[in-house]
Amino acid sequence: MTTEGLVRPDGPAKLTGAARYAADVPAESALAAALVSATVPNGRLAELDAAEARDCPGVAAVLTRADLPTLAELPSPPLGYPALPLQAEEIHYEGEPIAIVLAETLEQAQYAASRVRATYTGVREPIAFGEAEDVVPHSGHVLGGTDEEKGDAGAGLAEAHVTVTATYTTADRHHSPIEPSATLAWWEGEQLVLHSSVQSVAVAQQTMAALFSLPPEHVRVVCPFTGGGFGAKGYVWPHLPLAAAAAKVSGRPVRLVMTRAQMFTLSGHQPATRQTVSLGATRDGRLTALRHDSVNASGRAVDYLENTTHSSTWLYASPAIETRMRVQRVDRPGPTPMRAPHEGPGMFALESAMDELAYELGIDPVELRLRNEPDVDPMTGLPFSSRRLVECLREGAERFGWAERSPEPRSMREGNDLVGWGVAAATMDTFRAPSSAKVRIGADGRIVVETGMQEIGTGLPAMVQAVVAETLGCDPGDVEVRHGDSGFPPHAGTMGSMSAMGLGSAVQAAAREVLDKLDGRPGQPLAGLLAESGLTELEAEGRWSPEEDALAAGRSARYSMHTYGAIFAEVRVDADLGVVRLSRAVTRYAAGRILNPLAAHSQLTGGFAWGYGQALLEHSDVDPVLGRFVSKNLAGYLLPANADLPDLDAAFVEDDDRFANPLGAKGIGELGAVGVAAAIANAVFHATGRRVRNLPIRLADVLSEP
Repeated sequence: MTTEGLVRPDGPAKLTGAARYAADVPAESALAAALVSATVPNGRLAELDAAEARDCPGVAAVLTRADLPTLAELPSPPLGYPALPLQAEEIHYEGEPIAIVLAETLEQAQYAASRVRATYTGVREPIAFGEAEDVVPHSGHVLGGTDEEKGDAGAGLAEAHVTVTATYTTADRHHSPIEPSATLAWWEGEQLVLHSSVQSVAVAQQTMAALFSLPPEHVRVVCPFTGGGFGAKGYVWPHLPLAAAAAKVSGRPVRLVMTRAQMFTLSGHQPATRQTVSLGATRDGRLTALRHDSVNASGRAVDYLENTTHSSTWLYASPAIETRMRVQRVDRPGPTPMRAPHEGPGMFALESAMDELAYELGIDPVELRLRNEPDVDPMTGLPFSSRRLVECLREGAERFGWAERSPEPRSMREGNDLVGWGVAAATMDTFRAPSSAKVRIGADGRIVVETGMQEIGTGLPAMVQAVVAETLGCDPGDVEVRHGDSGFPPHAGTMGSMSAMGLGSAVQAAAREVLDKLDGRPGQPLAGLLAESGLTELEAEGRWSPEEDALAAGRSARYSMHTYGAIFAEVRVDADLGVVRLSRAVTRYAAGRILNPLAAHSQLTGGFAWGYGQALLEHSDVDPVLGRFVSKNLAGYLLPANADLPDLDAAFVEDDDRFANPLGAKGIGELGAVGVAAAIANAVFHATGRRVRNLPIRLADVLSEP
């Protein structure tokens, strides 16, 4: 039995079209839904004229606030935006749904929706990011949000031989999954059935039950496959309750599929941030103080916090650390976690500042990081559960050939290309959540695993096969994985880089219980063990949760528990045109035990592409007058393509963290996106002598005077 290079069991179904996504599920007599959206960023809905729309061919109904049931109030999370649409006259953001058109076909529904006329009152000029007073986030934020302080950062900066202070900005960005969010809803009496594109059937089930005042067992959510999410489908967004409410009112199944433009307003985004980092150090490069302040844009009714400063509390040794986070409420849709939330934008600022400090000190940027490697968590004093950042930096530097680097900016050139080398560290927090799974053994020895998790593109079915194969000593191909139904044992969600830890540990527990019940050992034929026990079938359910004293989001209270990496990037910048091209990259990561190397490498490759987009392409511009995202499509919103990226030399250093979970694994889905933007920006400085502190990097930034 081997799981080295285990291919994905869901691959053939996806390649042949057999995999069924939410919008593909057939439903007899289903009505197609189209949303009518607000065209103003604030104010109140004064009048809605739907007469012309109701007369359009095929229209079954035009539903307004007066037609829909009143839903319970819930916070965010679990809602993506706490003010649900069509529950009040207030407009919270441009693109907010104000009516639903139901028709026999999608084309009929969309045409009729275009014929609905709305008038508004109380519309004012929208407040833009940077123009509002800072607001402290609510203290109960699940991912943190409190200011942190150790030592006297002011004194540490004053005593430093060298200081660096700079402000860095990151842009509003959108998730842009291949599959738009979609929901098919129908009612069977008081039972609600939903086929929906989500990242957690458990979260969707619990939230929809609360919204409609139903027992959770009266709501079934089905989602075996999700065509990408990256955080956009982690919380419950309007398409779910609106489809369910429309189905209840109409008495027929309703299919609501978001348009690409609606995905830019109704499924969240990563908010713009403005971060100021101050570093103080002795002449030999030892940090004396680290201060990191951050503010991010948020929606009018939600204090979503981009927890950008948290990694600054554990990454480098410093006697004084001070972090401060704030949000600004502005007139735009609500933000949400997006692949590599928090550390993704936060590490751009910190790692850019570390590069600036290295140049001020005249110390190699890799060496500066090594000199500030902590023995214990700098903020809490807790031991690290595992930490192999030094190995990542050294192995990556050797593979990249970092020792051959000429340190002076603009000193490396080939023809008309200015060549630059940059480095950055990567780290992610370790979120953990309860999970469960059922393992069933049939008389023929076939193994079936059932779990509520959904396949979102990360290769979880193959991971489940690998864990079962290792535990039972069977062939991975003997394991069938059934997933994505709230009727199966619950899984917290495919989000937060936590599924391998929680789900993997639950699957391992269930498989071990099977062996215990059969009094067997790994590798023994299961069919024979069943026959000897006089059984034709056997099943066991396994569960795993973080330890009882775990903190919010499953963080450890006993260890400083994180993942790490190092990114080395080579860029070539056209000296005349300022065009930046990434020509070479080497990455090394420490992320616990790797359960499926093939899938893990794929995750790192995708994550790197994500970081490349943050560095050089992605930016959702906001119209300052209309308060709307300007390019709600993939023509004006640029994403990286294969031609943008070179072959990536990505690998793992050996790591095994049994403090995190029984498998020793940790999350990798988001780690690969962290630090990439900083490494590229640092390489651009090395190539051109121009320090770019705003993402994405643009031609004007590169061509400006140093």
